[in-house]
Amino acid sequence: MCGIIGYVGKRNAQPILIQGLKRLEYRGYDSAGVALFNQGSSNAITIVKTAKDNLPNGVSPLISLAGKLKPDSAQIGIAHTRWATHGEPNETNAHPHVCNKHGIAVVHNGIIENYRALRKYLESKGHTMSTGTDSEVLAHLIGENFDAKEKDPLISAVQKTLAEIEGTYGMAVMMKGYDGIVAARNGSPLIIGLGDEELFISSDPGPINDHTKNIIRLDDFQVARIGPDGYHITNLDNDVFESKVEKITWDIKQIELSGYDHFMQKEIFQQPQTVQDAFRGRLGEKGVRLDGLDELGKVMPKISRIKLVACGTSWHASKIGKYLFENLAGIPAEVDYASEFRYAHPILDPAELVIVLSQSGETADTLEALRQAKKTNHTFGIVNAVGSLITRENDAGIYIHAGPEIGVASTKAFTGQVTCLYLMALQMGIERGVIDNYSVHKAELESLPGKIKEILDMDSNIKTIAENYAKNKNYLFLGRGINFPVALEGALKLKEISKIHAEGYPAAEMKHGPIALIDKNMPVVFVATGRDTLYEKVLSNMEEVKARKGKIIAVVNQGDERVRDLADHIIPVPTTSKWLAPLLNVIPLQLLAYHTAVIRGKNPDKPENLAKAVTVE
Repeated sequence: MCGIIGYVGKRNAQPILIQGLKRLEYRGYDSAGVALFNQGSSNAITIVKTAKDNLPNGVSPLISLAGKLKPDSAQIGIAHTRWATHGEPNETNAHPHVCNKHGIAVVHNGIIENYRALRKYLESKGHTMSTGTDSEVLAHLIGENFDAKEKDPLISAVQKTLAEIEGTYGMAVMMKGYDGIVAARNGSPLIIGLGDEELFISSDPGPINDHTKNIIRLDDFQVARIGPDGYHITNLDNDVFESKVEKITWDIKQIELSGYDHFMQKEIFQQPQTVQDAFRGRLGEKGVRLDGLDELGKVMPKISRIKLVACGTSWHASKIGKYLFENLAGIPAEVDYASEFRYAHPILDPAELVIVLSQSGETADTLEALRQAKKTNHTFGIVNAVGSLITRENDAGIYIHAGPEIGVASTKAFTGQVTCLYLMALQMGIERGVIDNYSVHKAELESLPGKIKEILDMDSNIKTIAENYAKNKNYLFLGRGINFPVALEGALKLKEISKIHAEGYPAAEMKHGPIALIDKNMPVVFVATGRDTLYEKVLSNMEEVKARKGKIIAVVNQGDERVRDLADHIIPVPTTSKWLAPLLNVIPLQLLAYHTAVIRGKNPDKPENLAKAVTVE
């Protein structure tokens, strides 16, 4: 949610910042801006901003921004790509924001909750606000708190300012005549990159990966200065911190398209590998090895219940996890939205393990739910982003090892999360004596990458189905049992990137309302694999749709001829165990959403109104 990049060094900052913004664009693409300071010229800060509201369709603000920038040899700069929260996504509201009182420029991610009161206070002090954002008050409040008598007046002004605000922030601050950048974080990720006689500030490692592999992750309420003298980290009380230097382990090629048209497409096709990476090294001959669970040690036998907490796609993975824990491990499980968990005053049994899931490891609602749960319970995290805040605050956890996920609509992270949930349920089931056929589970899991590849080979057939219904305004996704969360995820993917209204339901619930909407213009996607007791019931639901002239798209097992007589379109997937079926069934739904968006002229990597990492409430 919004992206920040900053540079201090001996090179020209301008191309470094623009390249960095391109790699951060998935975090926000409503508008963009750059602030540059050239100590050798006018001693003034140059600000250039642009927004999509006055650009031709399909032109990124970054293209316009690069075109507006004049050649400059500035060696200090900050830049921002915005996902709007407060104030329309226009050029006026684009970052950086400025206080002319001391020539201060600020870029900010997050939300300042008390900005209205601060705005009134600043206006009473003679400050003139020119935007509709909450972020602008930061620049003016830093200017108001600036005291030239301080040892480092900019750091002191930032510390005083942050003590007065309520909310979240990842921010970078420049000032004319100042030879560095001051940055701070609370709830919104920010890292320092350590280069060769140069330093970087960034929202994530991607923009600086080809400049340095060495980073420091700022913790909440830390304030950092980067400049010619190196880096210096304190907190709001000016206590000094020595932070751990971490090495980026992934390669820059992982955040490049590598011949694919979009990152979402690339990440869908990476799933044979990412599912394998999720279980690689974790399947022993006699059982699962998850170091994260081992860290909980003596606690695990006492766990009587599991609470899964997440948002969005991770919440759908959690819904599948509920089925896995209850059926494979014999442990009751519940699933909560992280945003609701925080305010519902949940009654947690001390023997309840709270598992939080987040691709980014920085999701604001999930992080706060974790902090609340930690007061009374043991917590466990399933996260993709190595070193992220949730991983550092959990009692224990595991990584899904999916690598960087750039597409806003999560795909490979979902299948990685489900794989890890399956592994956890297996290990707990074995330890509790519920599972006695581990070798069968192991063989099925190891066969999945090849089966996913079979589904991906049907890509052109799924594209053809998408072409038939790309102009439709509504979709319905239906599934029973463990396939119900898959229907939810299929509906979410479609509406996220194609702007088609789509809903997911348990198939039997169709009769309790949604059936009223079914007609010849309503495609209905059934996730109908398996031949268990629910299969016949799903066929009956198909009959009900067919009777109302609805169009049926069915995801079924290979060789299923009964559904072929009912459905308008069949997507056959390989057979696997009931509990692993979601990992196969979701793939065609991801492809259906992807192709539908592209056919409709939408960029699936930049869905309107969405951002990748939701670091605000």
